[in-house]
Formats: sequence, C-alpha cells, structure tokens
Amino acid sequence: MLKQLLEFKQSDRTWPIPVLAGLSVGIPILVGYFTNALPGGKLASMAGLVILYIPSVGAGTVRRLITLMACSFGMMVCFSLGSLFSFNPLIAPLLLGLLAFCVHIAVYYLKMTRPPGNFFFIMIASIAICMPFRLEAIPTNIGFVGIGTMISFGLTLLYSLLVLKNQPRLSETLTMPKSKYVNLVESVTFGSMVGLSLLAANLLKLPNPYWVPMSCAAVMQGVSTRHIWQRSVQRIVGTFIGLGLTWLILLLHPPALILCLSIIGLQLIVEFLIVRNYGLAVIFVTVLTIFLAESGSSLTVDPTTLIAARFIDIVLGSLIGGIGGWMLYNERLRRKAARHLRRTRLLLGVRK
Repeated sequence: MLKQLLEFKQSDRTWPIPVLAGLSVGIPILVGYFTNALPGGKLASMAGLVILYIPSVGAGTVRRLITLMACSFGMMVCFSLGSLFSFNPLIAPLLLGLLAFCVHIAVYYLKMTRPPGNFFFIMIASIAICMPFRLEAIPTNIGFVGIGTMISFGLTLLYSLLVLKNQPRLSETLTMPKSKYVNLVESVTFGSMVGLSLLAANLLKLPNPYWVPMSCAAVMQGVSTRHIWQRSVQRIVGTFIGLGLTWLILLLHPPALILCLSIIGLQLIVEFLIVRNYGLAVIFVTVLTIFLAESGSSLTVDPTTLIAARFIDIVLGSLIGGIGGWMLYNERLRRKAARHLRRTRLLLGVRK
C-alpha cells in the first residue's frame, strides 16, 4: 500500500495536453486581470478545464470537436442549474444529488468513463450552487463560463489542425460493458453521496461548502474500493501538505498578477503529475483550487482561518467519498440492488 502511494507511474500522455490546459486556464484569468474582471476570469478559467475531455490523439478532428462541444454544453447546463437552485441550502443538496446522478449516467452512456470522467461537471455545479443567489448576476456568470469553453474549443481546433493533422488514427480500447441495472445502482449511489456531502456541509454551516462535494466526487473517481480508500489517504495527506504550502505563500501577500501566473504554472504541474502520482498531484491541486475558487479578500485578509476551514472541508468530503466508494464497489450490495431493480421492473410489467 505504501509503495503504491509513493509510486511514480509511467504515462503515455503527450506534452501538448498540459500546455493546452495551462493556456485554457491562463488566457481567461489574465484577460480578467487586465480588464478588472478577475472573478469572471476565474469562472472562465474553471470552465476552460473542459479541454481535458478531448479524446486521445487517435480520434479524428470532427469527433474531437463534437466531443468538446457536447462537454462544453454540459458544463454550461451544470453551472446554470446550480446557479438557479442556490437560493435554498436544503434544496441545493437535492438538486446537486440529482445532477450528479444524471451526469454519472450520461458519462457512462457516452463512453467517457476515463479520467476526468464526471468530476469537472460536478465541480462547476458545486461551485455554482454554493454561490450567493443573485438572479441578476446569473446570465453574466453563465456568459463567463461560455467564454471559457469557447477559448478551449478554439485552442483544441488549432491543436487539431496544426499538431494532430498527420497523426494516425488509433483503434479504441474495448471496455467490458456493465449491466444497465449495475450502472443505475452506481449512479444512484454516486448522486446520493455527493448530495449528502453538500447537505452535511450546509448543516454544519461550513463557509464555502462546495469543497466538501468536490472532495467527495474526486475520491469516488477510483476504480475499486481499495483504489478509492488509497485516494482518500492520498487526498488527505496531499491536502495537508498543499494547505501548508498555500499558507506560506499567502503569508507573503503576493499581488494578484503573481497569483494569476501561479495558477497557470500550477495547472501545468498538475496535468503532468496527475497521471503519474495522484498524491503528489493533490499537493498542487490544493494550491491551485484555492487560488482559483477563493475570492481576493479571503486570500489576503486571514489566510490561517482560510486554510483551517479548507482542511476540515476536504477531510469531511474525502471521508464521505470513501464511504460512498465502499458502497459503489461492494459486489454484494450491487448485486442485491440490481436484483431488486430487475424484480421491480418485472412486477411493473406484469401489472401493466
């Protein structure tokens, strides 16, 4: 277990992907900084992470662009629904749980289960649903999200035409299909735990509670119970180190421009490390997400209180995600739930 936590894996990810991710995050935030619209620039930067959903180099240009357009639309829908239902802290977890359920099912049927999977859709929905409800600001914020996805689409088009035009198309990796009942059980479990994590954060009156469902969703991306608990340990330890690094940086009170440039550099580092060592990547993910998601005042006024709050949020979300992961991959529970679903469908069919 310790060896797996420290293992530095080999990866076939090509160098342009981290560069594209850095540009997708960096362009909007720098434009936001220089136009005095930094909060909007940060929203566009988070939406720009949709570029990580582009298929591998073996996919054709048309498929690559269609996939990115579909994911961009999904990101905007998730953000829009989250913004519209942020008016009530008790209704918000229900909506987020239903949204996570739908996203999990959609990702499976669209064959997008490879990382990052459903994570960024849940991330942007969690942030939106925890923002202060201001109806007049929702269209503007949706516009910023749309701008971020359009920048990513433009970069992907250039990348496809200039870099990948002569690349040979590769055959797709075959995966064993799941039973539709098993997928339904997994989707219900995933949605329930994500919604429960936000409900727990709201009941505990945690500031910026979106960190809890984000951590829960990140941990549940594992492929087995062992992998999920391994990710929980890596996330908690990596978060602790990352928060310490963030605290040291914030004590220096860096100017906003330095923070913007740091976000670009951190995104490059994260994309290089995430496929090689998750625990090491989490250290930089922690710094990156705090710089991206937190407002300027909270970063500079009291960094010690901010760091303590984020550690509690991420630990709580990781623990809930660990429990959800155990339920997700417990074969006995999955078989029993799938059997009940089949029986219910048969009974309903007989009554009709």
